[in-house]
Amino acid sequence: MTCWQRVKSGVSQGSILGPTLFNIFISDLDDGIKCTLMKSADDTKLSGEVDTSEGRATLQEDLDRLEEWADKNLMKFNKDKCKVLHLGKHNPGAQHGLGSTWLESSSGERDIGVLVGKKLNMSEQCATVTKQANRMLGCINKGITSRDKEVINPLYSVYTWNTVFSFGPHCTKEMQTGWRGSREGPPG
Repeated sequence: MTCWQRVKSGVSQGSILGPTLFNIFISDLDDGIKCTLMKSADDTKLSGEVDTSEGRATLQEDLDRLEEWADKNLMKFNKDKCKVLHLGKHNPGAQHGLGSTWLESSSGERDIGVLVGKKLNMSEQCATVTKQANRMLGCINKGITSRDKEVINPLYSVYTWNTVFSFGPHCTKEMQTGWRGSREGPPG
């Protein structure tokens, strides 16, 4: 049970109420926005079709509206964390700004813990998960002297297999490729 504490202003970080109150506070953030705006407590994503000059202009106008909203509400976007992810083969890769700052382009971004690349495939995520699993196999290999299956298999299941398959079957092919280069590999 959480203890009561006196708060002079704001909401304590980590509280259950914090994200809910912040979502109420930003409820008008999408007023006048023409592109798609996805928002949750501390994560906002703006997306739009930019294959025409009109589409690029609309996206930039929406970025300007977001900056105006932030100024009006005495808020600031963390522009170091604001990135542009250019999706699609024929994306012109136009530069966009937020206020007076040009936003940096990114080859991949995390969304709800999953790394999404500009091709909208999961290769980067799969490579990351494979590396994590291989690191864990290395730790098991170095830290446990016994090579008995009754010892290794439960450790493998708990520490490696769950890491791999918490992401799902999307990575099976990439992980098998990653394991081929690994001395430990999955137990057989």
